[in-house]
Parts: sequence; C-alpha cells; structure tokens
Amino acid sequence: MPTFAAADGTRLAYHVRGEGEPLVVLPGGPMRASVYLGDLGGLTAHRRLILLDLRGTGDSAVPADPASYRCDRLVDDVEMLRAHMGLDHMDVLAHSAGAALATLYAAAHPHRVRRLALITGNSSALGLHATPEDRLAAARLRAGEPWFAEAFPALEAWLTGSGEFDVVFMPFFHGRWDAAARAHVAATEQQSNFEAGDRCFAEGAFTPDVTRAALRALAAPVLVYAGELDGGPSPALAGRVADAFPHAEVVVQPGAGHYPWLDDPEWFVRRTVGFLDA
Repeated sequence: MPTFAAADGTRLAYHVRGEGEPLVVLPGGPMRASVYLGDLGGLTAHRRLILLDLRGTGDSAVPADPASYRCDRLVDDVEMLRAHMGLDHMDVLAHSAGAALATLYAAAHPHRVRRLALITGNSSALGLHATPEDRLAAARLRAGEPWFAEAFPALEAWLTGSGEFDVVFMPFFHGRWDAAARAHVAATEQQSNFEAGDRCFAEGAFTPDVTRAALRALAAPVLVYAGELDGGPSPALAGRVADAFPHAEVVVQPGAGHYPWLDDPEWFVRRTVGFLDA
C-alpha cells in the first residue's frame, strides 16, 4: 500500500486499482475510506484508479490537529498526492462529499485539472445545498417499493429534525435495493470517521463567492453526474451546479440513486469513460 507525507507530516495512503491512464478518485461520506468505491462498476478496465484515503480514514493516519479535517484544508493533501504521483495535470473523479473537495481543488489549482467528474456530488463549496424538500420529492418517487411505508416516515422525521438518522431509510440512496446495496450499507459504519465527518464542513470551510470567481479560470471540462432517483443532488440541482463551471455538462442516469455504479454498472462506466476519453 503506497503512502506519502502531507504538508503537516501526516502519512496518507492511496490504493491503485486497474490499468490505463491514471484517474485520481476522491471519496465522499464525508470522510469515508475509499474502499466503498470498489472498482466503480468496472471502471478499472479502462482507467488506473488512484483512490485516496483522506486523512483519518482507511489506511491513512490520524492527523495531530483535528482541525485539519476541514474540507478547505484537505485541498493541500490532494495537491501533495498529485506531486507525489508526478502528474503535471490529472483527471479527477469525486463522489458525494468528495465533490466539495474536488471543487475547491479545481478552484485553487485550475491548471492541474484535465477533466473533472462530479458523481452525485455535494455542492456546498458553491453555496448550493440539497433541501429536505428535494430529498422528500425524490423519496416519493419510490412509493411503489415494498419498504416505502416503513422507510418514508423515518426519512421525513430525520430531514425535519424530529428524528435520528436511521438505516431503515437507506434504500432511498440506492436505485435498486438488492443484495449488493444491502452489503454496501452494512459496510458503511466500519468505513467512516465520524469525528472527521463532523469537522469536514465546519464553519469557514467554504467561501462560495470566492470559489465561483476562481472557477472562471478552469478550462477543464466538467461532468456533473446525477441519479434520476437521488435527492442530493437532484437532477435539477445538478443543473445549477453545472452553471457554476465554464465548461460543464449534466448527465442523469435513469433509475439510479446516490451510488450509480451499483445501480447500473455498465451505464455508469460507459458514460463516465465517454466523458473522460472525449
């Protein structure tokens, strides 16, 4: 397992899977080990994935300063990985909360990004957020599912602040609630650093106006990828995210939730590789 030293001396790990041109992959969570990404539905057949374990997650070390978990401070870790890999510029794929980090990185180092794929990405860095209404509207699309009657009230209670997070509503994050999705959920707790997750989006992490201005210098094409059944981001929100970049396109995967490579791997890989290799 290869490692490198962050600017503050924290040892960070990354995992290399697949063959071909390198693709730097930033996990979500926030602050979740990269193992949950697997081979991204078979993307390893087309690209050599460089999956970073963010500090304090997976095989990366816990930093001496917990404040360094804040998303804007993680940008330097990504830049150190690029330099360690000897890449003059790089393709970047980021999932969920990792998209906030990738957006900040692209704003800080626009000339280092060749192509950027934001997969069902968090858009907090742009001052955009999925609302409870967005998430509930997406959830209602699943009213015909056998688990809906139990799961929807729990989701609504959580989103409105009258209930706690409950695994009973995890089916809403998946386009297909099958064995693969259940296994994926079962592994979540072991993959996450909850203290780091609480600090990642702490006050001061984002300055949307500054980020939007800096992104005007980004020449790289951007793919904003949404799942048809996902509420965060919804396809409509993905369109607003794309408007923040000079050269962006939106793709909506039919029948997909927050983990589109699980819902239809072939569709996901075909569309993602088409963008990366264009």
